[in-house]
Amino acid sequence: MPHDDLQHDFDALLPGASDGSRRSALRLMLGAGYAAAAAPVLAQNAIRTSADGLVSGEVHIDAPQGFKLPAYRAAPAGRKDLPVVLVIQEVFGVHDYIADTCRRLARAGYLAIAPELFARQGDPMEYGELARLMSELVAKVPDEQVLADLDACVRWAGANGGNAGKVAITGFCWGGRITWLYAAHGPVKAGVAWYGRLVGKHDAMTPRNPIDVAAQLKAPVLGLYGGDDSGIPLDTVEQMKAALAKGTPAARTSRFVVYPDAPHAFHADYRASFRQQPAEDGWQQMLDWFERHGVR
Repeated sequence: MPHDDLQHDFDALLPGASDGSRRSALRLMLGAGYAAAAAPVLAQNAIRTSADGLVSGEVHIDAPQGFKLPAYRAAPAGRKDLPVVLVIQEVFGVHDYIADTCRRLARAGYLAIAPELFARQGDPMEYGELARLMSELVAKVPDEQVLADLDACVRWAGANGGNAGKVAITGFCWGGRITWLYAAHGPVKAGVAWYGRLVGKHDAMTPRNPIDVAAQLKAPVLGLYGGDDSGIPLDTVEQMKAALAKGTPAARTSRFVVYPDAPHAFHADYRASFRQQPAEDGWQQMLDWFERHGVR
């Protein structure tokens, strides 16, 4: 792989799949189905949240360089001035699981937006091999682009029923790392990072990692991590705690919850890594964190 740090994410996502041999024929639109590279997919076990009473579906957001950024959004119908949650995808893109996460947040009273942050570089649905997805698409997405696109999402939310002064961010795996970065960059009141990588190498696409910006956080972040995560060693969590302790008030307020026996992607209910108890506890911890820090 061109970016060595992605190997750790790869190993955690599909242990034993480093030959990239797992395939599927699934190639569906934004917010529908699952990326082929996410195999094995246990879609029959995935949580299905009804859209009744919600406004939900695809929108296009005016992003830098005139790009129309596709996104999935869900919100309670007929309501305005809603608190906003940016929902940041895994490496597999904005598929059913991420869309359902948005609907769950909408049922909790939020305007939830999940932008397709790989859209300029390609479509994760087109990849049947995780190794190719990571090296040919994920590794080519610049952090700078991602942060600017999230800024555009906040602006869109403020003009489309959301309260741009009450914004939170949450993300999973790749999106967990972005959650930390955006909490140091953007206009959010709180963040919740689900098993996002904390340390790593630096290059033109990823000039900084969460540990590099820990002391500069503008919003407190709750980190939800698995003690049995093969891609994120617990010593990196300890390193992050030490960096946070030397930082801003938001940094010092940040904290971690580590579920001892949980693997990577324990919230991903469509995959074998799903663990119901830590997933449900983490979800409640997230909602409580947002309320505690003034998002609602």
